[in-house]
Amino acid sequence: MIRLVVRLLAFVCSLTLSVPALAEEGNVPGQFDFYVLSLSWSPSYCEAIGTKRAEPQCSRPFGFVVHGLWPQFEHGYPSDCADANGRLPEPLIKAQLDIFPAAGLVVHEWKKHGSCAGLEPAAYFAAVHKAFAGIVIPTTLTHIDKPQVSAPADIIKDFSAANSGLTAASVTVACNRQRLEEIRICLNKDLKTFHPCPQVVAAACRQEKTNLPAMRAAN
Repeated sequence: MIRLVVRLLAFVCSLTLSVPALAEEGNVPGQFDFYVLSLSWSPSYCEAIGTKRAEPQCSRPFGFVVHGLWPQFEHGYPSDCADANGRLPEPLIKAQLDIFPAAGLVVHEWKKHGSCAGLEPAAYFAAVHKAFAGIVIPTTLTHIDKPQVSAPADIIKDFSAANSGLTAASVTVACNRQRLEEIRICLNKDLKTFHPCPQVVAAACRQEKTNLPAMRAAN
């Protein structure tokens, strides 16, 4: 009986010790399949909670802003990879505020997602800018001065029409019951071509229509 208990304890310990090793294999910087560029509709955030909190982004005429550029596996994604704990230089953070809505988001996105890209912080954020600059925002979504209602399928069609090579296999709309939240576009590592991403697309908005709050007027 004692020998059996000892063997069982040894078996349990071996399983426990193996878990971190398996987790680390999925969080190795630079080991991923493609990127997801996530663009948030800033007026939705501001209408929901940002204005009440007096968030600086809600005083600016933002439409789509960068939520993040996420390394992705075909199934799942890595996060919080090694070497992400150092502080980002303040000038580097400030340099991202033309496309990111807040400094805190810049720091968060580096730690959770950027650290898995296999790039130094400056190179990662250069990649974010490259990805964002390579996407054409449809004219139907660049100057919304009044609240409107759109079908997610129509938003996807507009993005596909504005960006050569982009199909419904590589882009999706995220929303809640009240508002449009995000557009998510799957890109190959070259950040120039689009990557089919069925798992990402499967998490699409299920609403037939979604609300787009108006953009704030420029001062």
